Amino acid sequence: MTPLGNLTTACRRAPALASALMIALAGASPASAADGLASEREQLAALVRQLDLIDRLAEHAAHTAPQERARYHFDYVRLRADLKRVRVGLQDYLVPQRAQPRDPVPLAGDYVRRDRADDEEPSP
Repeated sequence: MTPLGNLTTACRRAPALASALMIALAGASPASAADGLASEREQLAALVRQLDLIDRLAEHAAHTAPQERARYHFDYVRLRADLKRVRVGLQDYLVPQRAQPRDPVPLAGDYVRRDRADDEEPSP
């Protein structure tokens, strides 16, 4: 066979190979995305645990800090409030609040038409 004949055969196979490659990549993408999401969730959960540890250390430091009046002092209350705010934000992301189901409107349930009196208006 001539070199041109091999090229023609390869060109005919290219769409089939491209389709197979696209299907394989499309199947792999959700798994990769799910792995990335799980990894992100694990990292954020680790951050929450580390913030808990920092908060306990800040609480301990606040109790052991000297009570004397100094020109400058560390504001442990503000630090702990900021830590709490970041922790709550991470937890809200990790465990989002679901919308509560709304109360359904009750169905009429009575589908029998009654003869109306002559003086009643017809319903629209």
